[in-house]
Amino acid sequence: MVPDALGAAPRRIGLTGGIGSGKSTVAGVLVRLGAALVDTDAIARRLTLPGGAAIDAIAATFGPEFIDAAGALDRERMRGLAFAEPDARRRLEAILHPLIGATAEAEAIAATGQAVVFDVPLLVESRHWRARVDKVLVVDCSEATQAARVMARSGWPRSQVDAVIAQQASRAERRAAADAVIFNDGIAPERLARELEVLWHAWFDRKPT
Repeated sequence: MVPDALGAAPRRIGLTGGIGSGKSTVAGVLVRLGAALVDTDAIARRLTLPGGAAIDAIAATFGPEFIDAAGALDRERMRGLAFAEPDARRRLEAILHPLIGATAEAEAIAATGQAVVFDVPLLVESRHWRARVDKVLVVDCSEATQAARVMARSGWPRSQVDAVIAQQASRAERRAAADAVIFNDGIAPERLARELEVLWHAWFDRKPT
């Protein structure tokens, strides 16, 4: 990691939360406060685009029918298989996770400033990510709010959203792994930003302005 102006290496913050919790909103605020963002979902998408580093291994493991006409991962087909067969999800993760980890580390090394925020949806479920970060920030909200947000943005039925939530760590498990929790449920954007600003200054030994 590139040292900041004071010569200190950026702190590593792991940002996580369940689907629909609002991690992207929180990440945006942290970036405005001065953090560099490493988005593991965005990395995974790049790896599975046409010509992506994971495409050949996915085709070899699951068959060419899981690659669409453009040469990208057929996400809907893979999502259906992963929900139906947990072993398929593990095989996909075995392909993607090392590539995601290596790419995320390269981005972090190139980052500047006080903090690098790793947006990792499955940080708590992972055996590796907790050791890679200095602090864990969990974005929490009720499952009803999660479901409403995801259905509104994706058009998924409630049953599909519930299936995703069931496969993720529970709210209690995420909170137990957290150094700080932001409850992003029924909170105005201005208040959310203020709470994150206070946390930012607390973690970096600064007083809020």
